[in-house]
Amino acid sequence: MTFNEFILTNEVTIRLSFFFGVFAIMAIWEVIAPRRALTVSKTIRWVNNLGLVFFNTFVLRILFPAAAVGVAAFAETHGWGLLNYYELPDFYLPELLAIVIAVVAMDFIIYLQHVMVHAVPLLWRIHRVHHADLDYDVTTGARFHTIEIILSMLIKFATIIVLGAPVVAVVIFEVVLNALAMFNHGNVGLPKSLDTFLRCFIVTPDMHRVHHSVEDDETNSNFGFNLTWWDRLFGTYRDQPRGGQLGFTIGIHKYRDIKQTNWITDMMMLPFKGKVSEYAINTRNWDKEWNSQQKTED
Repeated sequence: MTFNEFILTNEVTIRLSFFFGVFAIMAIWEVIAPRRALTVSKTIRWVNNLGLVFFNTFVLRILFPAAAVGVAAFAETHGWGLLNYYELPDFYLPELLAIVIAVVAMDFIIYLQHVMVHAVPLLWRIHRVHHADLDYDVTTGARFHTIEIILSMLIKFATIIVLGAPVVAVVIFEVVLNALAMFNHGNVGLPKSLDTFLRCFIVTPDMHRVHHSVEDDETNSNFGFNLTWWDRLFGTYRDQPRGGQLGFTIGIHKYRDIKQTNWITDMMMLPFKGKVSEYAINTRNWDKEWNSQQKTED
């Protein structure tokens, strides 16, 4: 059995082992040292958030039984994609370098996808299921509407085919993405010096928590899930929320009722509620508006 065959055979076991291992670590950490006090019953949130996760997993397995690694193996077999093309004798690309390039490139695509679901009204309606959570913990990191999960998988398939991403790179990316999504959505904090150091490379809980603010200019920042480079490079990085980590509000202004946000049936229906009025990302300058309002009040 080749290494690729081993990966393909044991892909589910590998991913689930990391998922449950990291989830257990984060869940225990949140109990021992929570960063913020929760505002909603943890039992209600976890039952519904995790219920949505398991439902999405079931749907994906029905629709895409081969999953992303199957697409990677198919592309490799047929020589599809840039990285497979450059493995020709006249330009041999070392496998380790191909893996690194593929993982970084897929992370960049995830960043662009995240910006897109905030920028396009129709996609924001779907993505707001993730943001409507009234609290922020390890389960928030996997709370996405089924439609978004399917769209995300299709984008991932297209990326793998265009890149010719190696099977190993796809598995590494899936494991890292899931692990870091749970880590940076954790209701935990890090010592300031460690947080500052880690932000040079990966997204920390305090960094990504800003993205879940009810304020437009804060939620439209810190789009990265894994690497922090893209936010810094494209000007979407924000260090801290105005109210501080303990003083700002999480969620969406319009959806503050637990009956609208935390039951799985309501989460599934949320994209179809309300009217499409404007883009989620806009050019509003909060500081200027706030200063203008203060002068008016004075």
